[in-house]
Amino acid sequence: MTYEQVEAALNKARPTLIADGGNVELVSINDGVVQVRLTGACSTCPMAKLTLKQGVEKLVKAELPEVKEVIAAYDYGSTGC
Repeated sequence: MTYEQVEAALNKARPTLIADGGNVELVSINDGVVQVRLTGACSTCPMAKLTLKQGVEKLVKAELPEVKEVIAAYDYGSTGC
């Protein structure tokens, strides 16, 4: 799978995320695992994990069956964690 294919799949999830004040950014693809970062309102939403797994991951896997998992990337440096 290519970066462009994953971006195309993510583009199908973006309208819903953008409507709620967020978005999704592709960070990396490694051995069937897609790493993304939820941004905007989605980055701090208490439902972010559900959005990632039941929304973004489900859609990406439907488009690209070779995807094993979609995981969240966290920027620990900027959050103070």
